[in-house]
This record gives sequence, C-alpha cells and structure tokens, in this order.
Amino acid sequence: MRWRLYKPSKKPKGEKNTVKKKTWREKLSDSKDLPKVVWLDEKAQKHWKAGTIAIPSPMEVNEMMAKVPKGKLITIEEIRRTIARRHKADIGCPLTCGIFSWIAANAAAEEAAAGKKRITPYWRTLKKGGEINSKYPGGIADQRRQLESEGHKVIQKGKKYVVENYKKYLLKVI
Repeated sequence: MRWRLYKPSKKPKGEKNTVKKKTWREKLSDSKDLPKVVWLDEKAQKHWKAGTIAIPSPMEVNEMMAKVPKGKLITIEEIRRTIARRHKADIGCPLTCGIFSWIAANAAAEEAAAGKKRITPYWRTLKKGGEINSKYPGGIADQRRQLESEGHKVIQKGKKYVVENYKKYLLKVI
C-alpha cells in the first residue's frame, strides 16, 4: 500500500488566505543566495558545451538592464555573456537571466504605476535576434511605442516583432 501526502484543493470554509503575494519589487530584491557558480552535470555539459554556469541574482540582471541608455539596446544573450565573464564561468544561465529580466520589467512597471519617473528601461532589453519580449508589461504594442519613440524601427517577421538592424545599437560592454 502506498501512502501519499496531499494538499487539500480548497481551504475550509471561513478560513482566510494568510499568505500575502509578493510584489514584483519584492521579488526583485529577493536574492535567494544568488549569484553563484555551479558545475554542470555530464548531460548538461554536453548540451551547453560548458563546465560551469553562473546564476545571477535578480538585482544583478536589473542593474544591467538599467544601464542601457536611450538609443541603445541589449539582448538577454549579452546579459548572459556579461554574467559569465563577471563570475568567471563558462556560461550565464539562460533560464534565470530570462526570468529575472521579466521580474525586472514588471518591477519597473510597478514603480511607474506608483509614480516613479526613473525606472529600468526594460523595453531596451531584447530576446535573441532582436525580438521584442511579448511577456514584458504592456506587451508588444507598448514596447514598440517606447522603442520607436527612441528612434528604433520595429518590424514584423512572421509572428515576431524585431528591432530592425538591432545589432547596430547593441551596448557591448556593461
């Protein structure tokens, strides 16, 4: 006989949910004992062609995104390369860099909604190939408006929206 632990699917009637959901700004400031460098297992080493991976903190990714000046752009790939270089690792973690850029973008939108004028310009952080990140606040339309107001041309390629000639505007060193 197998025993299973389970969570009730619904809380009992009359009980209030006491768990407060974290704000995006709280998520951004939660370092979770990061950054750190870890050795990849054998399978991952073959996949990534690397031995070590640097896992950044959310604030580290946010700081890089915040340094991108008007008229310039950065990609998640460039953030990953910078993370790896800073921590003397072979690669920067693609998963956490992507997630933390999303958290930074939502934290910036939260700050803007609270009336803050200087926020992290998340719309200047692109995905691979110069693609606009549809998961950022405001979606494609808002980012397109922001990028075009800074002089960039956004074009549609199939289902994706990309900044035309984005490589010309990339910020190389952070």
